[in-house]
Amino acid sequence: MSFSMGSTGQQMGPRSALSQFGSSEHSEQPANWKVVTRMLAYLRPYKWLMLGAFICVLVETGFTLLNPYLIKVSIDQYISQKDLPGLGRISIAIALSFVGLYLSGTGQSYLLSWVSQKVLTDLRSQLYRHILKLSLAYHDTNIVGVTVSRVINDVAEINELLSQGVITLFGDLLVLVGIIVIMLSMDAKLALLTLIVVPMIVLATALFAKRARSAFRETRLKVAAVVGDLAEDLSGIRVIQAFAQESASQERFERVNRASRNVTIRAVSLSFIFLPAVEFLGILSMVIVLGFGGAMVERGEVTLGVMVAFLAYVTRFFQPIQEISRIFTTFQSALAGGEQVFKLLDTSPDVADRPGARELPPLRGRIEMEHVSFRYREDLPEVLHDVSLGVEPGQTVALVGPTGAGKTSIAKLVARLYDVSAGSVKIDGVDLREVTTRSLRSQVILVPQDPFLFSTTITENIRFGRPDASDQEVEAAARLAYAHEFILSLPDGYNTIVAEGAANLSVGQRQLLCIARAILADPRILILDESTANIDTVTEKSVQAAMRQLLRGRTAIIIAHRLSTVQSAEVIYVIDGGRVVERGRHHELLARQGIYQDLVRRQFAAQTNSEKDRTGGG
Repeated sequence: MSFSMGSTGQQMGPRSALSQFGSSEHSEQPANWKVVTRMLAYLRPYKWLMLGAFICVLVETGFTLLNPYLIKVSIDQYISQKDLPGLGRISIAIALSFVGLYLSGTGQSYLLSWVSQKVLTDLRSQLYRHILKLSLAYHDTNIVGVTVSRVINDVAEINELLSQGVITLFGDLLVLVGIIVIMLSMDAKLALLTLIVVPMIVLATALFAKRARSAFRETRLKVAAVVGDLAEDLSGIRVIQAFAQESASQERFERVNRASRNVTIRAVSLSFIFLPAVEFLGILSMVIVLGFGGAMVERGEVTLGVMVAFLAYVTRFFQPIQEISRIFTTFQSALAGGEQVFKLLDTSPDVADRPGARELPPLRGRIEMEHVSFRYREDLPEVLHDVSLGVEPGQTVALVGPTGAGKTSIAKLVARLYDVSAGSVKIDGVDLREVTTRSLRSQVILVPQDPFLFSTTITENIRFGRPDASDQEVEAAARLAYAHEFILSLPDGYNTIVAEGAANLSVGQRQLLCIARAILADPRILILDESTANIDTVTEKSVQAAMRQLLRGRTAIIIAHRLSTVQSAEVIYVIDGGRVVERGRHHELLARQGIYQDLVRRQFAAQTNSEKDRTGGG
């Protein structure tokens, strides 16, 4: 039994969470057209740009259909008649049609590229806003890398379909319909012979669609698993190296990577089979035109210009079919990505403002927990059982107890990072569920045990809770936290950039900066979860002096294991097994000779042994 912070102990293991993203529970579901409708809705704000792109497509389609017909006219009316002036005029017309084709295609590409970046930005911004609103319960049970994959990879798949696929599909269908109409108008018999391969294309597409849908859904899941595994291992690289587990980590990553490779190869292989099949059918159609069309020219049933035009149209006919095949592949991948993105967007925060939630007025700081029970998820056991406690305005209380007792869970409930399963938490008599989380957390700040700093300057990290604070106020907060001197010793002082993971700072320094951040935010209620755990004994004495000034007149809940912090608290709650088992001041609890005294004795023995080891005493 150790005299330290409580751990939730209720989070899903990282590997088990990751494995959920490596399997597909819905691989056989049909295409979800609700997903398609939701994806298309992202184009609505850019309807005028899309309309411009549609106009460019119409113009491009017109020139695409016109060119072969002009070639037919040039052969039948001018070359066969040896009309050189007419041939010159038709040649100019053909050249101008190609210029028009180029300009309309360029305009379409420009507009679609613009829309593409807009949609990409919108989707990622919406996802990011939603992720910020999600409760800790979501982040506790989902791998960071998997969420990153949703925002980066899956959104990119959706964007490609929306910005490029929709317009291209429209243009390709126009070309196909136009070619069929023109070919039938020129010679119905040859047109029907040429289009005899279309039913085979439809059959091949149906077979491809059935297999591709599940293959691309599985691909999105495996890609997310790779990103998730990589992100987790990079975050835990120090642990991996400290325990010499590089080989095991590499083997695990390669296993996940191979699984992603295999499903991707299966998905891409379908395209490699499907696209050549379409090309083969296109060549077969050209053979039909050459064979039957040549015979019909010999018999005088059609002109040479008609047969040449047919060959040109057949070539153009199968180009959009191949493009539609590519779009169909993109559609399957985008649908799979869309399912994952919308699943994330549809995840409701466990802690959210109720309809009509009011702003919390300036607090006096009285905290009441009334018969609170709590579990992190429905499928997990309770970590708090019928807990009742109170903190008066301006009072400093300490929560102590063995690891896993539920101390940190109490702190998270007071900050409303989670909602209670039963009972209520009130501040100044107001149930926390009746007020907005923003107004609550602007006056109640939790300083966690694990200090986190952003990759920006020291100043901006301290200023995080109060962006409008002046440099002088930042420095004053740092002085109170006894961080000023070590900040000045850094290469650029307050302008020093914190490295990723705060690798250029010691753990104690990180904690001091987090305390300075809390001091500057000036909350009415302050919750310190082992905030001095990583500070050495000498530094702790200075920090404690500053903390006494900071906590004066302010309601504070302190989770700590060091006696210097605990014995100065006005009330100490001893938590064990998710229940309040003792309550009182330091000397009162010692006199009871209960759990608190046992914790103190164990800590004293541990400190004594540590001193002996350090001095070499026996």
